[in-house]
Amino acid sequence: MANPRRQGLQSQPQSPNPPLLPLSSSSSSSDQPQTSSILTSVSLFLKRPQAFPFLLSIFVLLTWLSLRLQRPPQTPSYSSSSQFRDSRLSRSLDLDANLVRFNAVEIPSGIAKDKRGWLVDPVSLALENGIHGGARFCASVHVGEIRPGKMRGNHRHHTCNETFVIWGAETKFRLENPSMEGKGYAEVIVGADEVAVAVSPAGTAHALINVDHIKTTFLLGCQDSVINISSTTEYKIWKDL
Repeated sequence: MANPRRQGLQSQPQSPNPPLLPLSSSSSSSDQPQTSSILTSVSLFLKRPQAFPFLLSIFVLLTWLSLRLQRPPQTPSYSSSSQFRDSRLSRSLDLDANLVRFNAVEIPSGIAKDKRGWLVDPVSLALENGIHGGARFCASVHVGEIRPGKMRGNHRHHTCNETFVIWGAETKFRLENPSMEGKGYAEVIVGADEVAVAVSPAGTAHALINVDHIKTTFLLGCQDSVINISSTTEYKIWKDL
């Protein structure tokens, strides 16, 4: 005879496994105390005197990063070579015009030894810099000025070599040079902050034009013989001046 109690137990359905709590809820609940603990620790640290050097370091770092981001991009490396080429070209043009230039502001320089300023011997300075054909000595000397927009020269001396010192304003110097194709002359601009020494051999035309709008050009002309203006000089060589 079957046991009614056993049959009752067997007929009852077995209950499923108890539900599991989501992992996310358990992990988030465990993270909250940790986060709160970290914030409390940071807050306590910032209240201590030792926190000041740390905060100062952070401020300096952020300032450095800000300056780095705001700094303009560096000039490409080829700019230095471009400037070198421009310098060589300028030097070549100066040689075509029998001219050498110096910075009138920089001290010391090739013409200024101390803070008193520049002082030159035009004849020696030209020869030392490879500019030949000028006056061998100064038998005659002229010192003068060229006001803005005005010109001196545009003539050719046949019996003397001449050496010039030019300074004070932006000045165009033109020298007759048959090797310059098409024009027959070389022409350069002397800056207002420069001193130039130029030479014009006998029989070579030259002209000096002040192209500055404000400043006055000053010049010294040294000739190795006394100029006979009436019989040994040609005038108005270039019609465009």
